[in-house]
Amino acid sequence: MTHQDLSITAKLINGGVAGLVGVTCVFPIDLAKTRLQNQHGKAMYKGMIDCLMKTARAEGFFGMYRGAAVNLTLVTPEKAIKLAANDFFRQLLMEDGVQRNLKMEMLAGCGAGMCQVVVTCPMEMLKIQLQDAGRLAIHHQGSASAPSTSRSYTTGSASTHRRPSATLIAWELLRTQGLAGLYKGLGATLLRDIPFSIIYFPLFANLNNLGFNELAGKASFAHSFVSGCVAGSVAAVAVTPLDVLKTRIQTLKKGLGEDVYSGITDCARKLWIQEGPSAFMKGAGCRALVIAPLFGIAQGVYFIGIGERILKCFD
Repeated sequence: MTHQDLSITAKLINGGVAGLVGVTCVFPIDLAKTRLQNQHGKAMYKGMIDCLMKTARAEGFFGMYRGAAVNLTLVTPEKAIKLAANDFFRQLLMEDGVQRNLKMEMLAGCGAGMCQVVVTCPMEMLKIQLQDAGRLAIHHQGSASAPSTSRSYTTGSASTHRRPSATLIAWELLRTQGLAGLYKGLGATLLRDIPFSIIYFPLFANLNNLGFNELAGKASFAHSFVSGCVAGSVAAVAVTPLDVLKTRIQTLKKGLGEDVYSGITDCARKLWIQEGPSAFMKGAGCRALVIAPLFGIAQGVYFIGIGERILKCFD
């Protein structure tokens, strides 16, 4: 194995470990974010804490982890693609990959954002259906379980009682709409992930550089962790409006009186008219709380070099 192969393998392991640890830590907050972003009109949940308490009461502790299996399965390739792509583009666009050039760093981030949607879009599509199922169940009970406005993804009358599973939804989408069904909301995902990467990667690189230690040849673990958290939350809050649109567009099953959207502009227009400008920032706090530790952990794992250590054991 060449040094190049070794470093790529190590990066993939690092990305995977970071993703798994991160998702396990923050998934319930992500579930709260999806449910808060999807509630229309009369609020079922007052905020993140209220949402988590109601979910735990109605669906038990593991109810807060609905949809986590999809994420845990696909977060490794997603994070691996994102981190490896960013490194690849940085080395490609910047002489020796170290010299700071903001434009080139933003381009590298943009490339990373575009590469990762291959996994991100279907992953979030499936995750959102599972996360929102509990909210819809309460919504339907509240409205005397009248029929849903949009076609359900399980067939027959058992659909209201049967818990959807990721494989069932994926199969149903592939069967009825082909691959396009799994990539619904691709435009919205790109619109969110590219600006996110453009903000996050250069901001992290520059913050991290502030703590560069000449002796160690890199910043300390604590500095990298904090840089990842700060850059992550700034980027997350900045793109929240696009995340709200993406969540709404990708939610297949709607509650009574909830809108169906034909695209990004249609969704933005209806949201603005019916729920006002503040609706675009729904779940912003949750997003910062999810993304900050996620990226802090990712950068920490990267800097400890867990992948390199694992590979050393096999040598």
